[in-house]
Amino acid sequence: MNNLFSHIDYFFSPIGTICLRASEKGLTDVFFIDENAEEQFSKNPIINKCKLQLNEYFDRKRKVFDVELNLHGTSFQKLVWYEVISVQFGNSISYLSLAAKLGNKNKIRAVANANAQNKIALLVPCHRVIGSSGELVGYSGSIWRKKWLLEHEEKIEYNRKQLTFFE
Repeated sequence: MNNLFSHIDYFFSPIGTICLRASEKGLTDVFFIDENAEEQFSKNPIINKCKLQLNEYFDRKRKVFDVELNLHGTSFQKLVWYEVISVQFGNSISYLSLAAKLGNKNKIRAVANANAQNKIALLVPCHRVIGSSGELVGYSGSIWRKKWLLEHEEKIEYNRKQLTFFE
């Protein structure tokens, strides 16, 4: 079996099927799929904990996840992802502000690229990272899901009249 992950299961959310992969150390992947899938009923406690917490999140009973993560990326990517994890439920941050928090606003493209490489959607909440003018950009799970997630988290600070979608 692959060294990166050895357990796989699916979670059926209000916005589509989510594939969950885990190693013995933690979650390695959480991503939306558009294909049909069957629940695997994993015996992996990390996946089962994640499914329970995802249920609570979609039921608006959970704002913070505490599932073990097994992040794979460069040191810079991990730095970005940990900063993204610190963006609280119901809030957002622009790519520019995120780059500035990491010490160099000129690294906006590097921050955006690192965010795009995030393999653990929702738990590393990259949907909370938006464009500087409030537009919703850059979400691998589709912009409509990003919008849904922000609204689900009662994130209504962006200007809906000027909302621009970029695929």
